Amino acid sequence: QLELVESGGGLVQPGGSLRLSCVGSGSSLHMSAVGWFRQAPGQEREGISCINMSDGKTYYTDSVKGRFTISRDNAKNTVYLQMNSLKREDTARYYCAKVSCTWIGPVYLDAWGQGTLVTVSS
Repeated sequence: QLELVESGGGLVQPGGSLRLSCVGSGSSLHMSAVGWFRQAPGQEREGISCINMSDGKTYYTDSVKGRFTISRDNAKNTVYLQMNSLKREDTARYYCAKVSCTWIGPVYLDAWGQGTLVTVSS
């Protein structure tokens, strides 16, 4: 029933910024957690951040900590990922999903979207 749609990706220069959105429909996320993952060609999908929708507790993997900020708007059933100081190695397709958000990071539960492509290049 739950569907997630990611948007906001695009082409940016190193050092630039993007804000990704993850919009849920069909089911409320407010009692759940949402995570962001990314996958570059030939690489495994990596969980990079998550947020508990009830209390706002967040997790970031070391490679994005201090540069990316996850936030949520429960009224809009939406989660955002603000990405600053982007590096070429951030280039990947970014996905959101319903997750378990713990100290070890996001663990997938349900509802991968199609993803949104982020390309960091000069």
